[in-house]
Amino acid sequence: QVQLVESGGGPVQAGGSLRLSCTASGRAFSGYAMGWFRQAPGKGREFVAAISVSSIRTYYTPSVKGRFTISRDNAKATLYLQMDSLKPEDTAVYSCAANIEGLSLSESDYDYWGQGTQVTVSS
Repeated sequence: QVQLVESGGGPVQAGGSLRLSCTASGRAFSGYAMGWFRQAPGKGREFVAAISVSSIRTYYTPSVKGRFTISRDNAKATLYLQMDSLKPEDTAVYSCAANIEGLSLSESDYDYWGQGTQVTVSS
């Protein structure tokens, strides 16, 4: 079992920045590829970014590439999502997830999920 807890969400104006954190406990964090997903009101969950175990590989959905940066600190068992140049369309509940099988863009491949943190971007 891996327990994941997100933090760092909140209200922000368009053009602003936020850094989300996802702290893991339980099984070894360093053995899991990690991802961030988001769900906007009335929409399904969508992939945002993912990072490999060693941080060598990262993937981003096109709408956030160049604005968001995913990173991890295995020693602190923490995943991050730096979000810059935020837009109102980034408003969503952001959740982190862990995947023992490796890097994936598909939510069905992820084994463990956090409860999510709300990000609200006002124009």
